Amino acid sequence: MMAVGEALVHMRITVLHLCLGILLFLSGWAQIGHSQHHSPPEVVIPLRITGTHRVMRPPDWISYSLQFGGKKHIVHMKAKKLLVSKPFSVFTYTDQGALLEDHPFVQSDCYYDGFVEGDPESLVSLSTCLGGFQGTLEIHDNVYEIKPKRLSATFEHLVYKMHREKTQFPSMRCGLTEEELARQLKLQRRDNSILRQSGYEGWWTHTWYLETVLIVDYQRFLYKQSNVSFVIQEVFLLVNNIHSLLSPLGVDLILLGIEVWNEKNFFEVSNNIFGTLYEFCNWKRDNLDSRIKHDLAHFLVKQNFGMYFGLAYASTVCIPGFECGVDSFPDDNLYEVSLTIAHEMGHNLGMYHDVWICQCGQRHCIMSEERSDGTRFSNCSYAQMWENFKYMNCMLNTPKQEDIFRGTGCGNGVVEEGEECDCGSPILCTNHPCCSVTCTLKFGAECASGLCCEDCLLLPPGQVCRENVSECDLPEWCNGTSPECPEDVYVQDGVRCMDSGYCHEKRCNARDEQCRQIFGKESRSAQESCYIEMNSRGDRFGNCGLSDDHYVMCNISDFLCGRVQCENVKEIPSLRSHTTVHWMDFNGVTCWGTDYHFGMTVPDIGDVKDGTECGNGQVCIHRKCVSMSLWASDCSPETCAMKGICNNKHHCHCDPNWEPPNCTRDGHGGSVDSGPPPAKEVQEWRARKRTPLFILLYWLLFICLWLLILITKKTWLKKKEENVQPSPKKEQASTSTLSEAEELNV
Repeated sequence: MMAVGEALVHMRITVLHLCLGILLFLSGWAQIGHSQHHSPPEVVIPLRITGTHRVMRPPDWISYSLQFGGKKHIVHMKAKKLLVSKPFSVFTYTDQGALLEDHPFVQSDCYYDGFVEGDPESLVSLSTCLGGFQGTLEIHDNVYEIKPKRLSATFEHLVYKMHREKTQFPSMRCGLTEEELARQLKLQRRDNSILRQSGYEGWWTHTWYLETVLIVDYQRFLYKQSNVSFVIQEVFLLVNNIHSLLSPLGVDLILLGIEVWNEKNFFEVSNNIFGTLYEFCNWKRDNLDSRIKHDLAHFLVKQNFGMYFGLAYASTVCIPGFECGVDSFPDDNLYEVSLTIAHEMGHNLGMYHDVWICQCGQRHCIMSEERSDGTRFSNCSYAQMWENFKYMNCMLNTPKQEDIFRGTGCGNGVVEEGEECDCGSPILCTNHPCCSVTCTLKFGAECASGLCCEDCLLLPPGQVCRENVSECDLPEWCNGTSPECPEDVYVQDGVRCMDSGYCHEKRCNARDEQCRQIFGKESRSAQESCYIEMNSRGDRFGNCGLSDDHYVMCNISDFLCGRVQCENVKEIPSLRSHTTVHWMDFNGVTCWGTDYHFGMTVPDIGDVKDGTECGNGQVCIHRKCVSMSLWASDCSPETCAMKGICNNKHHCHCDPNWEPPNCTRDGHGGSVDSGPPPAKEVQEWRARKRTPLFILLYWLLFICLWLLILITKKTWLKKKEENVQPSPKKEQASTSTLSEAEELNV
C-alpha cells in the first residue's frame, strides 16, 4: 500500500473542480479563523481612502479608515508579491493511497501587510481574498482581530480586542529544552551528510527567501469538515500572518506547496512531541525531499502535546534531513498558531530562547520559552540569526517575478482568453472605472488597461505610446484598434553610439559613460592595469560574476568584462543601501569601483555592461570578452536604402519621410513592428511644440493676450466713469445758463 502511495499521479484541475472549490471557499468563509476572543466585538465598516495629506504613499499602496476603540485608524497596506511560488502544488491522496498533485488557481494579490498611521511599530496582516478583511492588527501594543460579518449587505466587519493584560494563554512552552537541544546537536554532528563549512562572504545582507512546504495531518483535515478547500484557505491565512512576523528580519516566507493527509496519517501522531518530530523528519526525507525542493517543512497537527506547543530542530535550514518542525494546531485560533509557527521557524533559523537580558520593546518576545503574545523578535534573536545565516546559502536564491504562479481565471489580474479585462480581486475592482468584477468591460468602455487605453477609450492611431528612452531605443505608436502598445523594439545590437560605444538591448554601453553614471561627469574609465589588478582578485570588489557561494576570478582575456574601474573621481556618490565604494592606489593611479554581494536585490551599477567594447572587434557578453561576429545580421543600413536603421527584429525602422519595410517609397516612417506613426505634418507640428522657440511664442502670445485684456478693461472702466460723472465743461455751461435766467427774472 505504501508503494502505491508513493506513486505520483499528476492531475489537471477541471473547470468543474475549480468552480466547486470556489463555492466551497465561499460557503466555508464563516468557518475559517474563528478565534477565541476576550472582548465583545465592535461592528465597523472599512472606508476606502483615495488620498491622504498626512502620509505620502506609492501608488501600489491602498488605505482604509476603520473606526473602533473610540478612535479612527488609518490603515495603509500593500499586497505581498512573493507569498506563493510557481508552480504551487497541493498534494492529497486517493482512498487507495495514491498521491495526487494539483496546481490550483491561487489568487496572489489579496494578502496584505502594512502599518497603521501614527504608529510606526504597528503590524497589519490582512487577507481580502473572499471580499472582506480577515486578519490581525497590532496598534500601540494592542492586538485586534478583524473578520467579515456574516450576511452583511453594507460591508460590515467585526473587530475583537485580544487583551494582553489577561492570562490569555495556558502555561505552555516550546519543546526545545536544554536536554533536547543537546541531543539535536549530538545527532547533527553524527550525521556525516551535514557540511557546515562555508566560503561565502556575503551573509550580512538583508534579503533571504525561506521556501516552505506545510503538511496538515489527518485529524486536522477531519476538524475542517473533511474539506481540502477549507484547509488550504486556513493555511494561506496562517502563512500571511507568519510572513508579516518574519518580514522585519528581512526574511521572505514563500509557500511552495501544501500536503493534506486526507485519508490517514502516515505514522502515529502521539502526544509525545519528540517522537512526532523524529517520525515526521524521517517521513519527509523518504517522501517529500525527492518531490519538491524546499528550505523548510513544518507539520501542522490537531494533536495536543500537553505542556509543549511545538518543536523544531535548531539552526537546520539548509541542512538536508533536519530542516523541519512540528506545530500543535488544536483549535481555530489562527493568531496563536501563527506565533507558534513563527517561534519554531525561529529555531530553524538559528534562534534560541530569550533570557532576561533580551529585549524587543514588548512585555514578551516571539522567542520566549513559554507561550507568549509577543509579535516581535528580540535583539538576542537578531544576533543569533545573523550568526547562523552565514551557513544558509540555500536561502540566497532570488525568486523571479515571472516565476510566481498566478494560475488562470477571472480575478488573477491577467487578461486571458475569454476575458475582456481583469482588475484582480473584488476589493481592487470596487472603484475600477472600466472593468467589472466579472472580467467584462463596463457600459461604454472600450478598454480597461494598456498603454493605448485612456479613460476607458482607445487612443487614436499614430498616438505615441512608448517614447524612445535613448539613442539605442525606438518609439512605438498605437494602432487605434488595440489597447496594447506594440512590442518594445530597439536599435539592432552592434550599432555604434556615443562615438565609443555599441548599442546592446536598448543601452549605449560606453565604458566612460558607465563611470560618469556612478562617479559624476568628470570621471572616466581607468587604465587597463586597474582592471587587471582588481578583477583578478575574485572578491566582491573585483570579479567576473557570482557562482553558487563564491566570486569568480576573471581570466586574463576577460578582465575588462568584470567590474568597472574608474579614475579622476572628484566626488563620492550617494548610493543605495549595502553598496560600498572602494579605491586603491596602483602604480600611481587611483582605481575606483563599487562592490556587489550575495543577497542583494537592487540592480548592480558597478558591473561592466554587456555590449561594452573590450578589444578590437570584441565586446563583453555575460562577463566574457567575445567576438562581435555574434551580432551578425542580414539587416544593414544598405538594406534600408540608407534611409533608416535596423531594429532588434532585423527589420528597417525608416526615417519620417519613408515607408517601411525597405524605406524606398515616400511615407511616414516607422517599421512593420512599431505601429503606424502619425502623418509628417503632425510629426512636424509635435516637434515644433517641443522647441524652445515654440514655447517662447506661446509665452509671448499669453503675455499679449493678458495685456490686451488689461487695456480693454481699463478702457471700459474709463467709459463707464464718463457716463456716470458729468464733465466740468457741462457743469460750467449749466451754471452760466442759470445766471442768465436769474438776470432776466430781475
